Amino acid sequence: MSSKPAPSYVSGTADAPLLGETIGQALDRAAARWPDRPALIDRSLGIRWSWRDLADRADAFAAGLLALGLQPGDRIGIWLLNRAEWALTQFAAAKAGLVLVTVNPAYRLAELEYALTLVGCSALVTATAFKTSDYLGMLNTLAPELAGAAPGRLQAAKLPALRIVIQIGGSAPGTIPFEDVAGFGGAAERDRLRQLADTLQFDDPANIQFTSGTTGSPKGVTLTHHNILNNGYFVGRGLALGEQDRICIPVPLYHCFGMVMGNLAAVTHGAAMIYPGEGFDPLATLAAVAEERCTALYGVPTMFIAMLDHPRFGEFDVTSLRTGIMAGSPCPIEVMKRAVGQMNIREVTICYGMTETSPVSFQSAVDDPLERRVSTVGRIHPHLEVKIVDADGRIVPRGQRGELCTRGYTVMRGYWDQPDKTAEVVDAAGWMHSGDLAVIDSDGFCNIVGRIKDMVIRGGENIYPREVEEYLYRHPKIQDVQVFGVPDPKYGEELCAWIRPRDGTALTAEEVRAFCDGQIAHQKIPRHIRFVDAFPMTVTGKMQKFRMRQAMEEELGLKAAPTA
Repeated sequence: MSSKPAPSYVSGTADAPLLGETIGQALDRAAARWPDRPALIDRSLGIRWSWRDLADRADAFAAGLLALGLQPGDRIGIWLLNRAEWALTQFAAAKAGLVLVTVNPAYRLAELEYALTLVGCSALVTATAFKTSDYLGMLNTLAPELAGAAPGRLQAAKLPALRIVIQIGGSAPGTIPFEDVAGFGGAAERDRLRQLADTLQFDDPANIQFTSGTTGSPKGVTLTHHNILNNGYFVGRGLALGEQDRICIPVPLYHCFGMVMGNLAAVTHGAAMIYPGEGFDPLATLAAVAEERCTALYGVPTMFIAMLDHPRFGEFDVTSLRTGIMAGSPCPIEVMKRAVGQMNIREVTICYGMTETSPVSFQSAVDDPLERRVSTVGRIHPHLEVKIVDADGRIVPRGQRGELCTRGYTVMRGYWDQPDKTAEVVDAAGWMHSGDLAVIDSDGFCNIVGRIKDMVIRGGENIYPREVEEYLYRHPKIQDVQVFGVPDPKYGEELCAWIRPRDGTALTAEEVRAFCDGQIAHQKIPRHIRFVDAFPMTVTGKMQKFRMRQAMEEELGLKAAPTA
């Protein structure tokens, strides 16, 4: 009699318990355990802080935030690239009981207004400018009242909750210089911080990150101290991190990859956080690895490609590397093999997850055979459950594809102030439905084989076509539009828009891009634009994006690269 195949259900066994503490308590523990060990090295600013330095500075900044009138539970936005001030704000906000709202530095006016208003940010820590991004200029466009406001007392019609703007690298009218905040806190605020250390709970919200799904506008994923601190801790355990390790973090801090898998893995294991620069630069990253003797390197596949292909790659001694993470988008097998062979990252791992699950659910092990590490996303993380289900919600047998669902400590509190949207993805039994198609094999290794929805992953950035479509529909000459991803050798995928103009109008691709420029993030602006008279549809009127994608692939001579 033949036995039935095992069901596609896995649960993560653990050799370590969950951490029952807040992020602030974890920082205090790191400062007590490794006071003089390096905690943060910001190469662009020349900053080198020990764990004691970082904890002391976070306490002072947190006391200053309380002195400005912020209360536990208030939301504080951070609109900034990778700098020491980012980590300082992250840990200080946690100590003050504030919810850190991470704002993508690529956001433009419409996105910034929506994000700050959705979650009701009371304060915003912002850069002045970076390259072509004029952050203060955009903020003054949205809130012209800032120029005439007393610092800390903004009243803006379009941003009604925002009172406090803390500026890094300047002191524009109405703003508070970042370096002044630490001096505002006195004995009363320090005493309040000590009280908060005992009263804040690890299930309190600590972070809101934006993700939109395919249903339109971004949603605020609300994550607790428990969610993200533990996920960082177990990612670090997966890398076998210790206090001798030095993590090179060129991935953005506004994303879980940087702030959770980077900063929070470091604070729970005593490893140093190394920031090569504000934005990713392959040369600066290689220099950071070589000169700081980094033992771990994080990146999306396009970052590894840029470093490996750099003409000066051979000048850098990267033999200090041992481990790292390649994640954020499908990892091309050849890139993984080159990283292991040419960068010495023999214990590199793959991670898989989503923002709503803090983010990591699967990770390959440092000692998994290379073939497993280049062809799967590894096995289930400790303390988590995953099942693969069919369209009716029934668990499928091992080896069959279906939707991946996760349950456990990583599942978000919900989408901020959107219980209806939360109920669409987290079911009554606590399962987070990913929308990703996956297969789990007989040994428990998982392979992501597709996406139920049409999300596009461009260079590690999740782009949701519906969001771009909804913006393009605002153009007076656009009758209808469909946005989808097409393969791209550099970014993995690029956006393509098929547009049906209104009758009697003339429209150019340049006009469409100009309409997007400065209003939506640059990676959301379609690279390929085609004007059509009609769209391929089913007999019931549903758009067939797969046929549009096939047509573009043929026209452009594109094929998807084989991926892990």
